[in-house]
Amino acid sequence: MKIFLISIVSLFVTFSAISQESQFYNFEVTDIEGNDFELSQLKGKKVLVVNTASKCGFTPQYEGLQALYEKFGGEDFTIIGFPANNFKNQEPGTDEEIKEFCKSNYGVTFPMMSKISVKGDDIHPLYEWLTKKENNGTMDAKVKWNFQKFMINEKGEIDDVAYSRTKPMDDKIVNWIKSN
Repeated sequence: MKIFLISIVSLFVTFSAISQESQFYNFEVTDIEGNDFELSQLKGKKVLVVNTASKCGFTPQYEGLQALYEKFGGEDFTIIGFPANNFKNQEPGTDEEIKEFCKSNYGVTFPMMSKISVKGDDIHPLYEWLTKKENNGTMDAKVKWNFQKFMINEKGEIDDVAYSRTKPMDDKIVNWIKSN
């Protein structure tokens, strides 16, 4: 009985350690300037994680994302954009080119990260976590196209996903931001 109990406790401690390691806040990414960006600095905020592209039919959503950020961004909410070239070569630029494109065409001021892969064999670990229930504990959510939006709550958990056709100022997203 004692060995069984020790095994159960050991298994629980191991599972807890694995769960703690695979939280949204435990990831470190690189921003578009090439600096380390620890997601732990976003604790307590709702975060809209969006994979972006500059040559996509949904690219004008940058304007809506910026408007959303200007209206709600601050202590309780932020957006982080992840340029990705996974869909029909719609984000071929370098980080510097992407940064200039976003600034000059859409006035983007929300945090943009370095270009990553959001699917496939070279998927970034954050997107591996976002897309697989076995990692995030909430849902499977394959990235279907550019401008898919993951809604991360203040605890670092996925609340929902809004696919590409859902515009940034859609009631689904706005109501989520406003909810307690």
